[in-house]
Amino acid sequence: MFDKAKDLYRLQKEARAVQKELKSAEIEASSNNGAVTVIFSGDQHIKNIEIDSGWLTPDKKGELEKEIVKVVGEAISRAQAYAAEKTKKLMGDMGVNFPGM
Repeated sequence: MFDKAKDLYRLQKEARAVQKELKSAEIEASSNNGAVTVIFSGDQHIKNIEIDSGWLTPDKKGELEKEIVKVVGEAISRAQAYAAEKTKKLMGDMGVNFPGM
């Protein structure tokens, strides 16, 4: 029983370390034309959005909105993949096996 408690404590410690790492990680995605750059944390929160000032004109509004949606989607996908990779070992250690992970 002591071994199981010890393993649980170790897994909790590893989980906290992974959470801390995800929170501090920065995942970046940019549009091909350089109009928009988005930075997400590894725990999938927006940290920053940069928009090239040349795109801040009324005639480029629609195109800029599409670029923002596209780049945010890409950043979310990258953040999710990063989080999945970081939690994969931890989930295996806990005896959880999800197909595709």
